[in-house]
Amino acid sequence: MAGIGPNVPVKFLDSGTVETTVRSEFKSTGINQTIHRIYLDVTCNVSVLTPYRTTDESIRNEVMLAENVIVGMVPSTYYNLEGMDSSNLIDMIE
Repeated sequence: MAGIGPNVPVKFLDSGTVETTVRSEFKSTGINQTIHRIYLDVTCNVSVLTPYRTTDESIRNEVMLAENVIVGMVPSTYYNLEGMDSSNLIDMIE
């Protein structure tokens, strides 16, 4: 039944606000490397106004602005001490 009946002109008016936040993140990627990422969080609150009703929507997106790998010195020794308590550490030193 599409296209049957009189043509009714409809105008859409959209209005809203945009909020932005800069966010920084550090992530370890190995013994001597760290990734530094800078993000822009964008939140857009939109209202679509029609003659019969108003619809409010919030749209959020994240955009990566920069990414950098920070490389440090390689250690001469590396110990994984995860899961060890103070009683086990003495045995490791000796």
